[in-house]
Amino acid sequence: MKSQLLYLSRADVETVSLDMRTIIRLLEEAFREKGHARVEMPPKPGIHTRPDAFIHAMPAYIPAMHSAGIKWVSGYPENQKNGLPYITGLLILNDDETGFPYAVMDCTWITAFRTGAASALSASFLARPDSQVAGILACGVQGRTNLESLHTLFPLKKAYAYDVFPDVQSRFVEEMSARLDLEVVGVKHPEEAVCDSDLVVTSGPILKHPTPTIDAGWLRKGSFASAVDFDSYWKPAALAQFDRVTTDDHAQFQYYKQNGYFQQTPDPDADLGELVAGFKPGRQHPEERTLAMNLGLALDDMAVAPEIYRRAVERGIGTWLSL
Repeated sequence: MKSQLLYLSRADVETVSLDMRTIIRLLEEAFREKGHARVEMPPKPGIHTRPDAFIHAMPAYIPAMHSAGIKWVSGYPENQKNGLPYITGLLILNDDETGFPYAVMDCTWITAFRTGAASALSASFLARPDSQVAGILACGVQGRTNLESLHTLFPLKKAYAYDVFPDVQSRFVEEMSARLDLEVVGVKHPEEAVCDSDLVVTSGPILKHPTPTIDAGWLRKGSFASAVDFDSYWKPAALAQFDRVTTDDHAQFQYYKQNGYFQQTPDPDADLGELVAGFKPGRQHPEERTLAMNLGLALDDMAVAPEIYRRAVERGIGTWLSL
């Protein structure tokens, strides 16, 4: 019987520093299993203590990866006004034979990077392979990880960045230019980050009743978009122009829709598991406008967390605690 578990703080998880290409590969493996209906992942229940805030329980089991566990994660948009992170939480891994917990870790870094990786994985099926220009709207944590993930898979030469807070935008431009050795240009209007881009990511707070910004005609033909913040940035007329809309899970998309989200968003044609497993086609022609409306799944976390645990044990990172 296991009598200890490994605790990994946020600093510990960041020290492991799993690379983006590996995270994308792990998600691809997990979504292939999902496409073949070989995972268990109930829709995430949650509680809501403030408007537009959430605390969600996210369980998942991926038998092929021997990964079982749950993430308890919160998202509070107002935190940013107080210098606090939008996303916080913990992740627990359980032994899939005995059920015993063997690891507890901060989930902030994992959530950030697996979300970016999911966008890139979707783009690998839905975007033009020669995409060279990215547009990032909202220059926070998700803006950073999404740009890094797209830069990992696509031959990016330039990125446009827009944020409602000029100082946040300026830091993003400076940091990401240096980090990725990429030309990153700050713009004054959101349309400038969309109209000339092959890959567009919107990554602001998730809002049930948003005041969307992106209008019809801004996204040119042949472009791909990842709406990390659901439909918060996209006007209904802009959503109606997409030739293909996908998500990461049909059941959870409908669950959100029943709870008031996605009232103007077309139902997805495919989910990411169907794309990875080859059951649904990706991009069909160069001029298609395609959209990934990924929700963020426990599957993503359970694909990544065991590898972080494994590498932490190898390197002696973390604190062992008695059960």
